Amino acid sequence: MSTLQQTAESRSQAFVRTYLLGRRAVVASALCVLSFAAFWTAQRATGVSMIDLMVYRAEGWTVRTGGDLYAMRATYADLPTTYPPFAALLFLPLTLLDVADMRTLATAGNLLLLVAVIHLSLQLAGRPARASQRPAATMLIASVAVWCEPVWTTLRYGQINLLMTALVLWDLSRRSGHRWAGVGIGVAAGIKLTPALFAVFLALCGVVQCLRRVRNGGGVTGWCNPALRQAAVATGAFLGTVLLGLIVLPHDSRRFWLDAVFRSDRVGHTDITDNQALSGVVARLLHTGEPGRPWLVLAALVVLFGLAAAVAAASAGPRRLPYASAWAAVTCAVTALLVSPVSWSHHWVWCVPAVLLLGAETLGRDRALPWRVLTGTAALVFCSYALWLVPHGETGPVRPELNQTAGEMVLSALYPAFGLCFLALASTLAVRALRKPAPYEPDSGTGGPKGRAAQAARLRRHGDAARQAVAKE
Repeated sequence: MSTLQQTAESRSQAFVRTYLLGRRAVVASALCVLSFAAFWTAQRATGVSMIDLMVYRAEGWTVRTGGDLYAMRATYADLPTTYPPFAALLFLPLTLLDVADMRTLATAGNLLLLVAVIHLSLQLAGRPARASQRPAATMLIASVAVWCEPVWTTLRYGQINLLMTALVLWDLSRRSGHRWAGVGIGVAAGIKLTPALFAVFLALCGVVQCLRRVRNGGGVTGWCNPALRQAAVATGAFLGTVLLGLIVLPHDSRRFWLDAVFRSDRVGHTDITDNQALSGVVARLLHTGEPGRPWLVLAALVVLFGLAAAVAAASAGPRRLPYASAWAAVTCAVTALLVSPVSWSHHWVWCVPAVLLLGAETLGRDRALPWRVLTGTAALVFCSYALWLVPHGETGPVRPELNQTAGEMVLSALYPAFGLCFLALASTLAVRALRKPAPYEPDSGTGGPKGRAAQAARLRRHGDAARQAVAKE
């Protein structure tokens, strides 16, 4: 056996001992398995329908048999196709399985995706500080997170929200300039559109970096930075999904991109409790099924505010804002959930990265009590199932959500309320961080003579201030 092979074997054995067979990881994994088993049993005992999974399978059958994808209706609820044609192509393999096997694989896959989402969230936040402790933390958190309402409902319906979240987090946790960074966001947007806001966020971050470089005297020659490159890759990947759908399903692609994409009524009623976007809050507040212009104005203001907060967090960087990348990512996700025409409660699986981020801030703060209260409140919002305490569902000729009391409106708006509070908190932290002196970065100001002169002047000023302070003492 060569020395290289012996070294590889010793490294793999060390990995197994350190990461997989550590006592904490074993105990956490056992708890996670028990929790997942109890969860699976509870879902089966309650007779979950996995109705969205059945729609996905029907979409695959429609493509396979050459039917009209956007004229299709599936299940007892008469549900239509709402995703782009590319998504229907991905659902083709579901037609090769019988329903029982499909439901089993979908549940198991979503549970694994939950573990992946938690791992990527911790990686993005850099927690725990020792990477060897991350597997145990991931499994322990997963054993609890599986019971929160968005995750429960995602698995109850057989939804793909955890896949979308994992794709985006995988992209954002790549190292700067990674070759494939952006592909995950582009593919996610090709399946469900809403993640496209992350490409806009990355483009804005790239523009800010360009402006900063110009301000520091670096000129415009180095305009192509990692953020702009990632946004371009995401856009290219998204356009690739559109092109693939157009080639394979030309008729359905024309129907979707020229008609169905603009009809939010195909998704469902805006005013029902399930809709935890701002559109649902406005509709219930105004007792109308069409929120109209008030929602459009509010959504425009929130998307501008949310994107500004996300870009500010990313621009502050980890030296001025701990967990800056996580703050930026979750802020962008929450913004997308708030301004989307419809965000069902199960779309809010981003609550998992959000609560983990608040928990990381709690562990890193000297005055942790306010953060503990904030983290606990956020966890309670998503684990209490309180939004379902209000009358909901079509129980008569008029939906009960159109006649809610003030208290019922508060309960049915818990997720959007959390989202707005999160945006306010993120923007406050980002602005405070940007007001701090910018840390020295080797690349800043080195793009030309003006940049180097500016950097030297800043260093001289810091040196003069330090000498004056010593003289005063």
